Amino acid sequence: MPSSISSSENASAARIEPGQLGAQPYVRPLPDMRAGTAVVIGLVVFVMALAGWELYWRAWGSEPAIRNSPGLWAMQRRRIDNGEGHKTVIIGSSRMLFDVQLPVWEQLGGERPIQLAIEGTSPLPVMEQLADDPDFTGRLVVGVAPDLFFTGFTYLSDKYELYPKETPSERVAQWLSMTLLEPWLAYYDEDFALTKVLKRQPWPARKGVPDFLDVRKLAVTSADRNTHMWSKVENDPEYAALCQRIWAQDFGEVPFGSNEVLQKKIAGEIDRAVKAVARLRARGVSIVFVRAPTDADYRAFEDRWFPRATTWNVLLEKTGAPGIHFEDYPAMQGLRLPEWSHLAAADARKYTAALQPLVEQAFAAQRKGD
Repeated sequence: MPSSISSSENASAARIEPGQLGAQPYVRPLPDMRAGTAVVIGLVVFVMALAGWELYWRAWGSEPAIRNSPGLWAMQRRRIDNGEGHKTVIIGSSRMLFDVQLPVWEQLGGERPIQLAIEGTSPLPVMEQLADDPDFTGRLVVGVAPDLFFTGFTYLSDKYELYPKETPSERVAQWLSMTLLEPWLAYYDEDFALTKVLKRQPWPARKGVPDFLDVRKLAVTSADRNTHMWSKVENDPEYAALCQRIWAQDFGEVPFGSNEVLQKKIAGEIDRAVKAVARLRARGVSIVFVRAPTDADYRAFEDRWFPRATTWNVLLEKTGAPGIHFEDYPAMQGLRLPEWSHLAAADARKYTAALQPLVEQAFAAQRKGD
């Protein structure tokens, strides 16, 4: 038989008819394995990676602390709703959060205030929220960081926005986090998140994308939001210089692009404060404004665009509320501000010791005036 005919018949016999392929689908055989062994190996790898990440950040200077999260702020805010509305409440931005030490305040005055200051954020939204809350009948200490207060800048508005709409599951998650994780893990900080660490790497510059440095970790917080400067900011000159460079990014041109727009914004924020103070006073709440220390280039920036005469003085005049400005008191001079904007931990205690009696005097004068 010719070889060509034989090959043709063999090919015909091997041909698969339509539909045949779907009738018997191919099943890929899996190798034999022990699930328990795979689980153990996975757990070992996970624990080793987690331990390595934790040890890295501890060696870098981090320590376990409570995260200053929106849920933590909401926990303190609810204290007013739960029978503590008669207490002293502190609002403001990070200077009131870092610089006012609650243990020192409590030791001097017998009362531990409720700390509601929010870093990088004007206190006016919280002030207005308290003005509309009939449960709050206590005393209010309002921090004034000029570049935030008089511009209405709200970097972390999610903290006060969460409070009225926080769900039960979010409350439970906050409690679990600050009970089971935060007191034990040094890496469990927003600044050490992998995505942020990757973003900070020296990647090649992209055309049209500004090289802007994000604010880094500055402080350590406890469960009632008492906060003090992180030791690395105080003791590591290179890290402190990095923090200074981050602040200096905003020290250039006039805010909002023109002085005319800036002045309108300042006037508008002062008007907001006047209205909020009026509502609070109508309910018997005493109010004191506080201007915390700043230094070097940061202070020069504030003095240039937010001079005392046209901001602080006008605020006190129009609201009729007393104010405590660090420039007026010798005990508030010469304090150490490693990155120009916040006090070193020991100096924050000194500052609080000087501030608390002055606040009490201002409150007493208001009660006498009433």
